[in-house]
Amino acid sequence: MLELDLAVTKDNVLVVSHSPYLIQPAADSSDPRIATVVANERKCIGPPLPPGTYIHSLTLAQIKQYDCGSSTLPAFPHQQAVPHTAIPTFDEVLDLAPGNTVQFNVETKIFPARPEITPTPEVFVKMIDDAVKKRQLEARVILQSFDFRTLLAMKQLDPSIRLSALFGQPQYDAMMGLNDPEKGYAHIAKAAGLRPGDFFSPDQSLVTPAEVQWAHDHYMLVAPYTANTPEAWQKLADAKVDAIITDDPATLLAWLRAQHPPLHP
Repeated sequence: MLELDLAVTKDNVLVVSHSPYLIQPAADSSDPRIATVVANERKCIGPPLPPGTYIHSLTLAQIKQYDCGSSTLPAFPHQQAVPHTAIPTFDEVLDLAPGNTVQFNVETKIFPARPEITPTPEVFVKMIDDAVKKRQLEARVILQSFDFRTLLAMKQLDPSIRLSALFGQPQYDAMMGLNDPEKGYAHIAKAAGLRPGDFFSPDQSLVTPAEVQWAHDHYMLVAPYTANTPEAWQKLADAKVDAIITDDPATLLAWLRAQHPPLHP
C-alpha cells in the first residue's frame, strides 16, 4: 500500500505533497515541534519565493517549475535523490495503477483553522472521488484525514470508499487546528463516521491491545503511524494491529518476514 498526501493548486489540481507548502516556512525556534516538521520536509529548487508559500497559492504550471527531487534529507537515510523531479499530480500517480494491485491510502492535507489554503472538504473529496472513479479504482483507495469533515463528506458522496481516521496526541492538535482531546477509539469511530471495514490510524503511542481489540470486535482495522524501528514494530505486532505506516517500508517488510511465524507473505 502506498500512503500519500494531497494538496490542491490555485487552479484546482490535486498534487502529491506531505506539506501544504511549496517553500517551507522559517523554523520557529520557540516551538521545537515546528522546527522538526520543517527540517524533515522536502526541499524544492526553483524561482525565488518567500518562505511559507502555500501550494494553494500557485498554479500547477508554476509548481512544475520546481525541482523537488535533488535534495535528500538526513532524517531519511535510505532516500535517493532523483534530480529534476517535480511534484506529481494525483492523476499522474493513479495512472501507474494498471498492471499492479497497489492500494492507495490518500490523506487530505486540510486544516480546520486554515480554510484559505484548501478547497472546502466537500469540494476536496469530490476532486479525489472523480479522479478515482475515472479509473475505476474505488476498491483500491482509502481516504484518511485528521480533519474528519473530509471523511464524513466522502462517506456521503461515495460510500464505497473506505475511510481512515487519523488522530494523534492531544498536545499536537492545536498545531493542526483540532480541538477534540478525546482519543478513545469508540469516540473516534463516532466522530469520524467509521463503519465496519474502515480504519483507525492513530499515532503509535495511542495503540493498546485493548483498543485494537475494541476495533476488531466492531469489524474495523488499525493502521498506526509512523513506526520506524524494530522495537516499535514489535510493540504494534504484539497489539495485533492490521497494518503499520512507516518511512522505511523495505526494512519493515524484511522484519515482518523474519518473524516466526512470518507476519507478511
